[in-house]
Amino acid sequence: MAKHAEKAESTTNPELKFGGVWKYDPAPESTDHVVIAPRHELFVGGQWVKPKSGEYFATIDPATERPLSEVALALDKDVDAAVKAAQKAFPAWRARSGEDRARYLFRIARMLLERAREFAVLETLDNGKPIKETRDTDVPLAAQHFFYHAGWADKLELLFPGERPEPLGVVGQVIPWNFPLLMAAWKVAPALAAGNTVVLKPAETSPLTALRLCELFQQAGLPPGVVNVVTGDGRTGQALVRHPGLAKVAFTGSTEVGKEIQKAVAGRGVELTLELGGKAAHLVFEDAALDQAVEGVVRGIFFNQGHVCCAGSRLLVQESVHDLFVDKLRRRMQRIRVGNPLDKNTDMGAIHSRPQLERIRELVAAGVDEGASLHQAQCELPAKGFWYAPTMLTGVAMSHRVAREEIFGPVLSVLTFRTPEEAVEKANNTSYGLSAGIWTDKGARILWLAERMRAGVVWHNTFNRFDAASPFGGFQESGFGREGGRQGLRAYVRLQGGLLPG
Repeated sequence: MAKHAEKAESTTNPELKFGGVWKYDPAPESTDHVVIAPRHELFVGGQWVKPKSGEYFATIDPATERPLSEVALALDKDVDAAVKAAQKAFPAWRARSGEDRARYLFRIARMLLERAREFAVLETLDNGKPIKETRDTDVPLAAQHFFYHAGWADKLELLFPGERPEPLGVVGQVIPWNFPLLMAAWKVAPALAAGNTVVLKPAETSPLTALRLCELFQQAGLPPGVVNVVTGDGRTGQALVRHPGLAKVAFTGSTEVGKEIQKAVAGRGVELTLELGGKAAHLVFEDAALDQAVEGVVRGIFFNQGHVCCAGSRLLVQESVHDLFVDKLRRRMQRIRVGNPLDKNTDMGAIHSRPQLERIRELVAAGVDEGASLHQAQCELPAKGFWYAPTMLTGVAMSHRVAREEIFGPVLSVLTFRTPEEAVEKANNTSYGLSAGIWTDKGARILWLAERMRAGVVWHNTFNRFDAASPFGGFQESGFGREGGRQGLRAYVRLQGGLLPG
């Protein structure tokens, strides 16, 4: 395994050797710290256990390429042990009252907020996203999901009138690297509220906040085996989704992997929800508040370095305002601050990994080769780490790869339309169907467009706004099923039919 680098001589280096573990200064102007253990084990049956494989892998800081910790690699025997622990815990957890389960979820939510700064810094280090996003969005929204589902845990019958909701059993959950903490909360909270037990597999490249969450499970007194976390690579995920002891699989990630999971569970009677890729259209009409729309488009594509499945990566602008809008957008891009993710003034952090950076470069080069014009913010990028400047491609045609393929990076493809009918046709001309955004001053037009857009989520005069009470999910190659809200809880229960009165 990679050795930890020695402490640099410079006192400005954020990495410090501290008492046998790694201690990071999260920002030059901050006095807060987060301690990262040099090695992380698996969380199975309420205990930290060494992997039966005896293998570990390194997780690194994308902004500096420095190692953060070694993490256990779970293979078939480890996954089997985790599923068996969840099976053992299921009868007692299922038998608990909804009010009792709610107490645990409330407790976890409160503790998450109490340790919000710690989780935000850890997420930024392991993921590369700006601290102001992890601090202001990721951690509060993760806590909101635990609070929200705690509120429903003893009221499931009210969500499904005339039905008797029962938990499914052991749920295998696989989450992506772009929102590790939020996706863990997004999936674990409704599963537990409904009475299921969980085996969670975080992404190989960003497992630390999911593992830190296990500390909260222990401190909250969550019964052993109710939540188990197995870390590893694709082999770990395959072992989990193919395990015969699962009643449900919930996956968020790429469309390609989602299709493989769908094949793996086919014919087994296993419930499945998939939240996959996207190629969202951002529609800007001539009557829109253009300055407000510029801010919405910037948030839609450059938030989290564009590592967002519902990112507004296709900008469709009405021809009459195209030149004006693109000029405003180009000038706004120059003010995006790219750099140290731990600096609270940073707008855009590091690309999550080298392979992702190479894919972004490949697709942008393809766009230029196919005739698009390249516009990039002029900014000095750090020498170490994985970085890419905010990018816009104009003159894009619907046949271009950048208009069809998910780039998953800070790259905006600009197209035009003349009429609302053409806007809908171009917006829907994709194999995906996760999200869309509409910018116009006419309420009737918003309703007309929203009815015709093939997207699971349609925002108007805003973008990338989320709430635990709102269902989220897509159509076509963006997956199926919903997470969040009543619809998200429905995915974790089996409705048995109502009881006759008397």
